[in-house]
Amino acid sequence: MKKVFVAGLMGCLLMGIFTGVSLGADKVLMMATTTSTDNTGLLDYLAPAFTKATGIDLRWTAIGTGKALKMGQNCDVDVLLVHAPGAEKKFVDAGFGTKRRELMYNDFVIIGPASDPAGIKGLSISKAMTGVKKSKGLFVSRGDNSGTNKKEILLWKDAGLAVPDKEPWYIQTGQGMLASIQIAEQRNGYTMTDRGTYIKYSHNSGGNPVLKVIVEGDAILLNQYSAIAINVNLHQRRVFRCHYRHTDIIK
Repeated sequence: MKKVFVAGLMGCLLMGIFTGVSLGADKVLMMATTTSTDNTGLLDYLAPAFTKATGIDLRWTAIGTGKALKMGQNCDVDVLLVHAPGAEKKFVDAGFGTKRRELMYNDFVIIGPASDPAGIKGLSISKAMTGVKKSKGLFVSRGDNSGTNKKEILLWKDAGLAVPDKEPWYIQTGQGMLASIQIAEQRNGYTMTDRGTYIKYSHNSGGNPVLKVIVEGDAILLNQYSAIAINVNLHQRRVFRCHYRHTDIIK
């Protein structure tokens, strides 16, 4: 019952931003979303009930928020589900998207070895970032312009620090969240993740993950997800491209 309710709510929100947009005879909604959303299994859980409630087949590509916004700009998808509010607002202000609607949220956490070699457990996020840098504790960054990566960069700057992208203890994976967590585990390092993906990682580890939550709870760690409809009326080339996508059968 809860599954149907949540899917129905998600359906109402997504359809609310798509009033007047034709999805074609097959009623396929193409979405670009984040790897963190996909990693949690949330969409796999909701998509069947969403289709049952709305008659629309939801299909998605999971990539970093930066790449998802680029797909939206190119009109390769119908809707975005992303988590970088600053970049999202610029995207909408530039005319690429419309009807941005905050949909759900979780939070970010810093995870690391139980031994906490940098001694940052329980500190504020600003002091924790400073502590990692001072100790030169291994830190794994996604480094992929995702919403998570954008937030991490913000945390370094908020602590009054330069992003340590040239430091040997700072590893940029260019990969998704679960893959980056696995690298941090293998290297006995720290990383920042959304809590949903951490829960998935913990589940995959039989409830006893190697990396533990070390820092959490600061207001700046809020992780807001929003849905954005793609604006198909930007200029003639994009109008033709989007019209073709929305009205033809999508394989």
